[in-house]
Amino acid sequence: MNAPVRPETLPQWRLDDLYADRNDPRIDADLQAAKAANDALVALKGQFAAARADAPKLGELLDRGVRLYEQTTNGLWGVGAYASLAASTARDDPAWSKFEADLRARSSQIAADSLFFTLEINQLDDAEIEAALASHPPAARWRPWLRRVRLSRPHELSPELERMMVERAPAVANWSRLSDETLARLTARVGKETLTLPELLNRLSSPDAAARKNAAMGLAKALADRSPTLALCLNTLAFEKQVEDRWRKHPDPAAARHLANEVDAAAVAALEEAVVDSYERVSHRYYRLKARIMGREALDHWDRNAPLDTAPPRIYGWDEAKGLVLESFSALAPKFAETARIFFDQPWIDARPRPGKQSGAYSHPVTSERHPFVFMNYMGERRDVLTLAHELGHAVHQTLCAPLGTLLADTPLTLAETASIFGEGLVFERLLASATPEEKRGLLAGRIEDALNTVVRQIAFHRFETRFHAARLEGELSPQEIGGLWLEVMGESLGPAIRLNRGYEHYWAYVSHFVHAPFYVYAYAFGDLLVRALMEKRREDPEGFAPLYEALLSAGGTKTYVEALAPFGLDPREKAFWAAGMKQIERLVDEFETLVPEK
Repeated sequence: MNAPVRPETLPQWRLDDLYADRNDPRIDADLQAAKAANDALVALKGQFAAARADAPKLGELLDRGVRLYEQTTNGLWGVGAYASLAASTARDDPAWSKFEADLRARSSQIAADSLFFTLEINQLDDAEIEAALASHPPAARWRPWLRRVRLSRPHELSPELERMMVERAPAVANWSRLSDETLARLTARVGKETLTLPELLNRLSSPDAAARKNAAMGLAKALADRSPTLALCLNTLAFEKQVEDRWRKHPDPAAARHLANEVDAAAVAALEEAVVDSYERVSHRYYRLKARIMGREALDHWDRNAPLDTAPPRIYGWDEAKGLVLESFSALAPKFAETARIFFDQPWIDARPRPGKQSGAYSHPVTSERHPFVFMNYMGERRDVLTLAHELGHAVHQTLCAPLGTLLADTPLTLAETASIFGEGLVFERLLASATPEEKRGLLAGRIEDALNTVVRQIAFHRFETRFHAARLEGELSPQEIGGLWLEVMGESLGPAIRLNRGYEHYWAYVSHFVHAPFYVYAYAFGDLLVRALMEKRREDPEGFAPLYEALLSAGGTKTYVEALAPFGLDPREKAFWAAGMKQIERLVDEFETLVPEK
């Protein structure tokens, strides 16, 4: 199919099973219910320390307290999810932005009252908590959540300072909002067209070299014009983080993210080292081969994702993409396909691009009492099919672990990417299996480029953040200085076969993760290489793999990454684990090289 996908044929979600609109009285009712649960929790203040010598009583108090905490969380997250979902498709509507910001402020005010809870838990000794859980069995189910709470024990502030941090969070979040709204309003004049950010990024994969170049130049100018604002947002949030990290005694800017992910800093360092060590053998070599195919000594940066087939890219209609995803998931286990099918049958996917809708893709879990919603901008290309599989992988994962409840289902980022990247891999295998010999080179190139974008590029992003935050300790960075760091790390990762043309120094400005979730990006590389190890295990024993994989997903956040992978015989704390994953990508480049003619 090569006809363009008509936007009106693509699904838009309906959020009315959350709330009818922003004036729905259920919003206020749910916030009041959350406040009531929170008030009941506040009534327990001081009782935990008082019961530390009475294990059965302490166990009962912990169970009651966590249940009330989860009720509060469900109420606040449910309303917050509705505001976020609705606003993400209407970034050009100030009323939705105001609604989202006002709700965030109200929720923070409610949550601030129960800050004492985790602080009081962390005043207890390990032995006291273990005795309480043993004496009151219903409380034992919360052990994984308590373990995660206690990870932050060395980094907690006084109750007054913790409350101040929560109450000022909505104001700090407005810097992220300013960045989002700036990018959502971004347009560039390209020839006779006016393109949005998602359309510009999509045009960089066009088979038409002139179209790629014009889109890249248009995007560079649009970002340059907005770089003072976007640099201010990034600098301000980095300084906010710097202050909080100093007060919480985090040893480096990435430490808080490692703590949230329950990952050892040494494991992330081993991951980074393994990827950087492979730059020459994987990314540099691949781009040299691609340049040779395209008859060039070096490629311009806008050719990085250029399709090798100059014919118009294969377009997949929505129904075709749906079929590919469901068939691929079914080959793993029927339950995965059945779970994903629900999202197509219900109005839970928003895939239609339109003005005001932000770029990117995600699956929002809402709460365990609700259901996830999937967000993307579907253009019909192969990458969009894989993005659909990626986000539905998240949605299946979020659905499978929902019975645990919101607190226990919450999965660290490193494991949260497992199902999504696995879903992509399943769909790619199906695409490759049905490819003609002529299509195979293009598919392999696409798969390698996806791996480079997910692993090498994200580790380069991580290294950019590391250098930016280190430099920010010395003072605010100008857009030009930020651009210099960007060119440095991207040049290292891409190699000499990619020319970083004038204007590329502004491209850091559209990566929203830098603003929203500092040091999030390594989780993509972590997840990709982890999935490569899991897919090897599946090839070894397909029947035995499916139940183990379902158990991993269904465990949500109840296991650490080490515990979760132990049943598969894998240990991600070893550098060799990551190097083996990079070796798999290298083998793809080896296979690709056999299809490249000699000079």
